Amino acid sequence: MIHDQRHERALTVIDLHCHVLPGLDDGPSDLADAIAMARQAQASGVTQICATPHIRHDHDVNIYELPDHLGLLSDALRGDGCPVQVLPGGEVAETIVEHLTDDELHAVSLGATGHWILLEPAPGPLSDSLDATVRRLDRRGFRSLVAHPERHLSHDLIERLVTLVGDGALVQVTAATLAEHPASIGMRMLAEAGVIHVLGSDSHSARAGRPVDLSAGIAALADIPAMRPHLDWVAHEAPEAIVAGRDIQPPFRPRRSPS
Repeated sequence: MIHDQRHERALTVIDLHCHVLPGLDDGPSDLADAIAMARQAQASGVTQICATPHIRHDHDVNIYELPDHLGLLSDALRGDGCPVQVLPGGEVAETIVEHLTDDELHAVSLGATGHWILLEPAPGPLSDSLDATVRRLDRRGFRSLVAHPERHLSHDLIERLVTLVGDGALVQVTAATLAEHPASIGMRMLAEAGVIHVLGSDSHSARAGRPVDLSAGIAALADIPAMRPHLDWVAHEAPEAIVAGRDIQPPFRPRRSPS
């Protein structure tokens, strides 16, 4: 369970990237699995989940129906006695951004505040097109939270992420990859380079794959000297600001090569 020993009060722990809405994309196929995911979250100390269905061409997700889906799941969780809150959001593909209106982007922003977009890079190594998309979103009034860089390992990944951060983006890493070999080696390099800002579970089901749990990732960051002073910001302050729609700046600078 994630906690902060410096605070006696209960802290909000937000999973910013979770495919918890049933029957929409490649997440849970039914309500029972979605409730089980929320129970995983509760057991691991996660108190709020951003529901982030894929918003991209190969998933037929109706953005304007998402509040109804979220309401149905929230009602089911209350009926089941599960205290975990489900917040609005979406995982927006880089390749679809230009086809979405500002209203649609607002609806799938994290927390539906109209500010932070969880941005899924196109497959393959990161390219100039992602940076151009981040800049275009910024001109439209949105900041980008770049999802799962662990899927885009390349010789210039750190350089690419440093550039994105310089253009106002933050970076979200899948928590489990920080503790899983061999992916953890690359993720440690990103952390040491100062280009990991927040975590998400990127969970799709309680029946298989990654659980709704951020604790292994936080524990792994605690073992990295450069990140240890900033755990509270990564685990609590930044996610809370993101879902509230506030502008935030990291308390650490990215470096073009890890120390």
